[in-house]
Amino acid sequence: MGYSDELKAHLAAGCTTIARAWAVVRKDGKVLGFTDHDAELVFEGIRFEPDSGMTAKALVQGTGLAVDNTESYGALSSEAITEADILAGRFDGAEVRAWIVNWADVSQSALTFRGTLGEMTRGAGAFTAELRGLTEALGAAGGWVYHPRCSAVLGDGNCRFDLGSLGYVTEVAAEAIDAAVVFRFAALPGFDDRWFEKGRITVLSGTAVGLSGVIKNDRVREDGIREIELWQRLGADVAPGDIVRLEAGCDRRAETCRLKFNNFLNFRGFPHLPGEDWLMSYPVQSGTNDGGSLFR
Repeated sequence: MGYSDELKAHLAAGCTTIARAWAVVRKDGKVLGFTDHDAELVFEGIRFEPDSGMTAKALVQGTGLAVDNTESYGALSSEAITEADILAGRFDGAEVRAWIVNWADVSQSALTFRGTLGEMTRGAGAFTAELRGLTEALGAAGGWVYHPRCSAVLGDGNCRFDLGSLGYVTEVAAEAIDAAVVFRFAALPGFDDRWFEKGRITVLSGTAVGLSGVIKNDRVREDGIREIELWQRLGADVAPGDIVRLEAGCDRRAETCRLKFNNFLNFRGFPHLPGEDWLMSYPVQSGTNDGGSLFR
């Protein structure tokens, strides 16, 4: 976030041609550029549009580990930030960068803020977005959790399981959909009942492209229809024919890791950790004190 000698000299001249610009990078990779200048600016490989319905308040910054913060506000625009995209969560956790730039010579710019979008509120055709600095992440709880079940997320760097393996992922066309929360398929051959439970569904085409949800239930009914229910509805409607990706689910138990995924070497839980009933145990001549319930 340094100022170049040229930009310092321009600011010291008294009469300046300074504008502000900021870029929003969504998690789906889409980049949106905005500026309070009255003409388009292009630098850092980003096109910053004027009159885009977004502006920003003053930035509060300080030394130390205090969180830098500011607020962005503007009108909902069909070309840039839409109410539908906000409701769908497409801007949740998006990266934000802000610059001051000499609009007469865009090679003179300085990064003044970098962080993420926080809480967004909307109303009366407008929105307000909280911007959180990079030190926000330092306030998150961290460390190991000692628990019988695995602490890794299926497919991440700790789990190391390749979700692309044959039999664990399928891409199919959506058939019957109820409120973007229940999906019904005539058949999904090759996958056992409850195979996708606690897994993930991701929409690959249509108006909800890029959205994903966690699978709550996966059942094969008596009539052969497979019904998949999500914990929470997707932020946009899914139409019949849209392609969705289904990923196998993991309940984080040691048995599941070993038998379903053959990945026990990377298990990140403590399956032999004694339970709370172990504190109430006492010596006995018969039976086994294995850490399980004493009242079986």
